[in-house]
Amino acid sequence: MRIYLITLGFLIGITACKEKKSPTTAPSNAGRNQGPVMVNGYIVKTGLVSEPLELPGTLLALEETEIHPEVNGRITGLYINEGSTITKGALMVKLFDGDLQAQLQKLKVQLQIAEKTEERNKELLKINGISQQDYDLSFLQVSNIKADIELIETNIAKTEIRAPYSGKIGFRNVSMGAYVTPATIITTIRQVNQLRLQFSIPEKYSSKIVIGQIIPFSIAGSNQKFQAKIYATESIVSETTRGLNIRCIVQQSNSALVAGGFAKVDMDFAKNENALLVPTQAILPQARGKKVIVYRNGIASFVDVQTGVRDSANVEIISGIKAGDTIVTTGLMSIRPEAKIKLTKVQ
Repeated sequence: MRIYLITLGFLIGITACKEKKSPTTAPSNAGRNQGPVMVNGYIVKTGLVSEPLELPGTLLALEETEIHPEVNGRITGLYINEGSTITKGALMVKLFDGDLQAQLQKLKVQLQIAEKTEERNKELLKINGISQQDYDLSFLQVSNIKADIELIETNIAKTEIRAPYSGKIGFRNVSMGAYVTPATIITTIRQVNQLRLQFSIPEKYSSKIVIGQIIPFSIAGSNQKFQAKIYATESIVSETTRGLNIRCIVQQSNSALVAGGFAKVDMDFAKNENALLVPTQAILPQARGKKVIVYRNGIASFVDVQTGVRDSANVEIISGIKAGDTIVTTGLMSIRPEAKIKLTKVQ
């Protein structure tokens, strides 16, 4: 029993000595004593930013009208020279009006008789040879015949198709002797001494269009630049293309400009010569918005920014920083707010 107690005491002593000799592991202070993060910087500067767009457009005649007859009839006169110019009011087509002319002559004879009767009745009324009612009937007869003559003359005028304005005649679709109806397209007349330009812009730019704005454009096969002035926009955005249709008046008159031709419209909606520009890699996308890291006395300051136009190298900053600020362009993912940073290179 004595030997057992001595042995037990010996073992306890050895264990205690080992515990005293075991070194205590101290918590690491490496994170607290870590040096500043080495980064590259960029001094914010102003520069030119633009967002050029090339849009397809179409040249249109200032006026374009399909010529239809107002009445049915057979063509007895065709005065259309395809591709030629014509003045306003010039006769283009004459339809048969023989029956109407006969009716007109008949009414004119009836009018002469009615007017003589009305004159005799007027004299008889003065001497009480007839009643007032008899005279009124003769006077009414004259008025009725005059109204019928005006109606016939109007119908005769409808057999004459005249140019609504001065312009250029297109191809004719009828020949002499053809029977035409109001659905027949005889030809087309266009006013091409001045042209219009129509094109469509994406919906997001619709608020930047101003009436009177000058738009540059070019056409295929020519290096010359032309200009057009905006005079109207569509009242709604197209549901299919999500674009806003715009019409302009072409400012030049040139034989190279042909109605129906293709035009390439050059627009720049975001041109700004004093825009704040930063490298694309300096932007930190966030769940809500974007940030940049600003270098301030060796400390990383995370700043919310609003961005504008961007290209492959730079981003426009609308708000959040100012010219002269130094921002971080490398190592962004390893930097925490208020962390120490050191600039190794500044652009």
